Amino acid sequence: MTERQIFQGIGDITPGRRAVALGTFDGVHLGHRAVVEAAVAAAVRHDATACAATFHPRPVTVLRPGTPPNTLAGVALRTRLLLEAGAAEVALLRFDRTLAAMGAEQFVREVLVDRLGAVAVAVGRDFRFGNDRAGDVALLERLGAELGFEVEAIELLGSDGERISSSRIRGLIAEGRVDEAAALLGRPPSVEGTVQHGDKRGREIGFPTANLGVVPGQQLPAEGVYAGWALVPPGETRYPAAISVGRNPHFGDVDDLRIEAHLLDYAGDELYGTPLRVEFASMLRVQEVYDGVEALIAQIQRDVAETRRRLAV
Repeated sequence: MTERQIFQGIGDITPGRRAVALGTFDGVHLGHRAVVEAAVAAAVRHDATACAATFHPRPVTVLRPGTPPNTLAGVALRTRLLLEAGAAEVALLRFDRTLAAMGAEQFVREVLVDRLGAVAVAVGRDFRFGNDRAGDVALLERLGAELGFEVEAIELLGSDGERISSSRIRGLIAEGRVDEAAALLGRPPSVEGTVQHGDKRGREIGFPTANLGVVPGQQLPAEGVYAGWALVPPGETRYPAAISVGRNPHFGDVDDLRIEAHLLDYAGDELYGTPLRVEFASMLRVQEVYDGVEALIAQIQRDVAETRRRLAV
C-alpha cells in the first residue's frame, strides 16, 4: 500500500502515475467522496496512486475579492477527510492569481499531466476550471484522449435525487438546519478554534462552558442553541455538548458572536488554550431573554436533557 502523502503545493509534487480526484472539495461532502472513490477505483485499474488534488483557498474568494470564505472544513480537516475517503495522497493546489490566470488546456498539460502524472481524472459533472472557467468535462475528455488519461464525471446527487453542492450546504448551516446539512455532508457540520477565557457566567450558574475562539473564515450556524459534540485532544475524544451560538441576549452586553459549549460528561482539566472542534447535530431552540437567572438555569437544564435525548447519551 502506498504511504499516505501530502503535497503542500504544485512544486512539491513528486513524479508518479496517479488517478486524480480533482476539485475544491470544500467540506468533502458525499458527492465529493464519490469523486474520490471513483479515483480510487481508477487507481486500481491503472496500477496507479489515488491522489485528491484540491484547490485552496476556495477559488471564488480570489476571483471575487470580498466574498466571505465561509469554508465548511479548514484545510487540515479537509485533507484528513480526503484521506479517509480513500485517497493515498493529497495535493494542495494553492489558488492564487497566477493559477487563476492559467488557461484550461495549460492547466491540464502542466499540472494534471506533467506534475501529477495523471492516467485518470475524476471530477464532478459540473466541474469548471481554468481562466474564466473555460474548462469543462468535454475539454477534459478531448485532452484525455489526446494525452492518454481516462476521464470520469460523477453526478453529485444526494439520496433525495437533488444535486449536492457546498453552497447548498453552507446555506442550510446558515439557517440553522444543521441536521439537513449533515445528511449531505455525511457527518455533522463543525467549526474549530481554541478555547479562550470568557466571562465565566456559565461556571457561576453551574454550567461551565468552553468559549471557542473560532478560526476566521468558517461557515457558522445561525444563532441558537444546539445539541452536538465537542472533540477534545488528544485523540479528539468526543463529548456530548449543549452548544450556544450567539451574543448572550439574556445578559445583553456581548457584541461579538460567541460559540460556547457545555461538555456534558467532561471531568478533565481546564481547556483554556486547547484546540477544540465542535460538531452540530441539531438545533434545540433560538436564543431568548429570560425573566431572571433562575428561569435561565431552568432552560439550560431542559437544553441539557434534550441534548442527551437527541444524542441518545
